[in-house]
Amino acid sequence: MVKKIAIALLCTALGSSLYAGDQSFGSKGFMGLEVGYGAVDADVFTGGKHTGEAAEYGVRLGAQTDEWRTMFVYDYFKSDDDDQTVQKAFLMIDYFFLDSDIDTVVRPFIGANVGYANYESTFIDESGFLYGGQVGIVMRAGESVDIDLSYRYSLGQADAVNSVSSITLGVNYLY
Repeated sequence: MVKKIAIALLCTALGSSLYAGDQSFGSKGFMGLEVGYGAVDADVFTGGKHTGEAAEYGVRLGAQTDEWRTMFVYDYFKSDDDDQTVQKAFLMIDYFFLDSDIDTVVRPFIGANVGYANYESTFIDESGFLYGGQVGIVMRAGESVDIDLSYRYSLGQADAVNSVSSITLGVNYLY
């Protein structure tokens, strides 16, 4: 089931980036990396609900126009201190507000996400849907590079996972 959903999300993101080169829509495709600090509010074997905090890493692929950005994101979170591991695959849609020019230096955004996560802890291995939102800014760092800083919060549908949140720094190569 996880593989089917991940493949569907990947196909959606790839499909949107295939049309990114069509300049009649004014869109650009991108791929990038992200690093962040995340928190997972979930069950652990030693004492019920617990919030684990650790670094997380991810890759992203998508397309953006003057007003919108769509991307597929895969994140990996591992907290050795409290034995929590989360693999997350998201489809995100962001709306750039205030200024709608793709070449503007700083562009704030607000967005929504939906995805699937696999959560593992001692004697716990669950998967389920995630949904939530994000807010942040995208800064132009060159003709083909964007840097974004964002906060993401998602609620979990699995019995063991209440929510996941993170502050991420992403670097995107626009093509």
